[in-house]
Amino acid sequence: MWEAIIHGLALAFGLILPLGAQNVFVFSQGAVQPSLWRAMPVVLTAAVCDTLLILLAVLGVSLVVLTLPWLKTLLYAGGVLFLLYMGYLIWRSRPVADETQSELFSPRRQILFAASVSLMNPHAILDTIGVIGTSSLAYSGAAKWAFTLACVLVSWVWFLGLCIAGRLAGSLDRSGRGMRGLQITSALLMWGMAVYMAWNLTADWPGKL
Repeated sequence: MWEAIIHGLALAFGLILPLGAQNVFVFSQGAVQPSLWRAMPVVLTAAVCDTLLILLAVLGVSLVVLTLPWLKTLLYAGGVLFLLYMGYLIWRSRPVADETQSELFSPRRQILFAASVSLMNPHAILDTIGVIGTSSLAYSGAAKWAFTLACVLVSWVWFLGLCIAGRLAGSLDRSGRGMRGLQITSALLMWGMAVYMAWNLTADWPGKL
């Protein structure tokens, strides 16, 4: 049992740690929102989406995406368009220096954007299916659920901690220059992900023609 828990914690932490659009977006919302509470929609959405992907991977349901080429193509095409749009909005937005919040993301937009960078991220899908899903096959019964819950716990703690770190960084950046740099980085990462997804999508076309 403890072996499964430790394995799940280490594996999930290793997968979630690298810099990506999801992490940058959660951090940036923690930094630019006027309070930690106002950034909770992005934290909860990212954690819930990761939990969903982990559960689908462990249960084997997510393999449907890999066995239905048309569904995979549809997801990738939609992801490309949405990531391009998200990158544009984040690039255009500016940090606010007062409490007017006119340019801050609303809770609805936070949820929509966090869900898109979580569920339309090919790396996240492949990591959960190929790594977490495959690793879970080594366990059964209570040990398998302990492994799964350990992976889920890492996601929830990580996104909350990332948002808190963003909040602390935002409180220290009075000029807003650091947050603007973070927004630019986030937009570039999303555009880069969109280009990568489009390249993968078109690379499969010759074999389908």
